[in-house]
Amino acid sequence: MLRFGILSTAKIGRELVVPAIQDAENCALTAIASRDLDKARAMADRFGAPHAFGSYDEMLASDVIDAVYIPLPSSQHVEWSIKAAEAGKHVLSEKPIAIKASEIEELIKVRDRTGKLISEAFMVTYAPVWLKVRELLRDKAIGELKHVQGAFTYFNRDPGNMRNIPELGGGALPDIGVYPTITTRFVTGEEPQRVQARVERDPQFGTDIYSSVRAEFGSFELSFYVATQMAARQLMVFHGTEGTIEVKSPFNANRWGAEEIELTNQNHATSQTFRFPDSRQYKRQVEAFAKAAMGEAAEVVTLESSLKNQQFIDAIYRAGEHESWEKV
Repeated sequence: MLRFGILSTAKIGRELVVPAIQDAENCALTAIASRDLDKARAMADRFGAPHAFGSYDEMLASDVIDAVYIPLPSSQHVEWSIKAAEAGKHVLSEKPIAIKASEIEELIKVRDRTGKLISEAFMVTYAPVWLKVRELLRDKAIGELKHVQGAFTYFNRDPGNMRNIPELGGGALPDIGVYPTITTRFVTGEEPQRVQARVERDPQFGTDIYSSVRAEFGSFELSFYVATQMAARQLMVFHGTEGTIEVKSPFNANRWGAEEIELTNQNHATSQTFRFPDSRQYKRQVEAFAKAAMGEAAEVVTLESSLKNQQFIDAIYRAGEHESWEKV
């Protein structure tokens, strides 16, 4: 069993990842750390964790955990990933693991020096729906892929929310822009070559609140938009010479809607639906991470993949400054 410690009492940990750790077959929830000991104890009591710490450093210095899950504000992911690895702990960091690609290059050096697993928590790459999309594309179920279309939007103008605070790593691209990019790269195995983008920022917050992106992948094109001040929408469609694949609930499995894939043929005369009623992608994520941390064979998100994804996001920001082609 891989013994997990949680760095902070953040909502995503409480509601999604901690329950997944408890549900996993090879993980144990051992400790909660917070800068407020009472909050750490309350969360530890709620989930039955035997240890609570009043500081992150104190938990990292202890021998009661083997790995940490980091759901801190995005701007703190690199700092605490480095501290945890250097303290001898494996690291599962919430996305985005970094704000700039250069920071991930530093994480790779730390990983190589310490020998500890450091992985970005892209739960979608463990979801059965995305594994099925990858399989369908590899099997040429829609012929040659020509275009990928995506959208991820929600409405949030809360000035106290970290997504609207630049200093904490807020913005639409770091929060949700990473999903159309990682899923497209994951299922195709290809990388973007150049991008065009329009990036709009909130005049009050200073964060990017809307991006419309066009990316060339060589044999196909990806176009998507993300926004934090538009009505909620999620969409991913893969369009080939002989059919289409539409992912019905691409990013928030089950919470957004039914997790399904619709595969249609060339003239839309026939279709086939694949349903995934119990994907439990967070459980699959922590189980794969635990296997890899304990030396077993498992496919996890590597820092090299995270680096390429962040280079994509960095290029979108650059392209948004002049709205012309930018090399990734």
